[in-house]
Amino acid sequence: MNEGNRYDREDLMEAVRVMQEGGIVLYPTDTVWGIGCDACNSEAVSKIYRLKQREEHKAMLCLLDSPAKLQGYVKEVPDLAWDLIEMATEPLTIIYDDARNLAANLLAEDGSLGIRITREAFSKALCERLHHPVVSTSANISGMPAARNFGEIADEIKRGVDYIVRYRQDDNSRPVPSHIVKLSSDNSIKVIR
Repeated sequence: MNEGNRYDREDLMEAVRVMQEGGIVLYPTDTVWGIGCDACNSEAVSKIYRLKQREEHKAMLCLLDSPAKLQGYVKEVPDLAWDLIEMATEPLTIIYDDARNLAANLLAEDGSLGIRITREAFSKALCERLHHPVVSTSANISGMPAARNFGEIADEIKRGVDYIVRYRQDDNSRPVPSHIVKLSSDNSIKVIR
């Protein structure tokens, strides 16, 4: 079932199983295709850094399925964050200070982390079923262009993951990465992208 927001439950559950066992998956998100894992599993996070040939001090972001879960992963959610999330009409990643309860190697050197609340059906269900945030980093080798659809993903990436989600592989749309803002606890905001 690759029509609209309908996906194959077995495809979803296999992706969840692989992540629960510490594996990494290639999956569609609310923006570009991503490489993901359980954001609480540091060994799985390290696998993604190795596959992407990315230095571990360059933080990756994660997805959550609900704003209500933010407080479990951010020490203090600035008041402005709730308004930004509610008003966003396009995917929005917010970088928060003092992330917590996540794999330490996922965080930036200053302890911050980008988190996006996904509204896309599959990635939302992935977070719900895993009961943890899901790492979401573009499906490319570090420094190379992001793959905007499945057909643009390099074979090296496809061979390096433990599971490839079937859903939306035939979708040739050309989504763009999310907007990114850094939001500090004093409600100051900096637009990154």
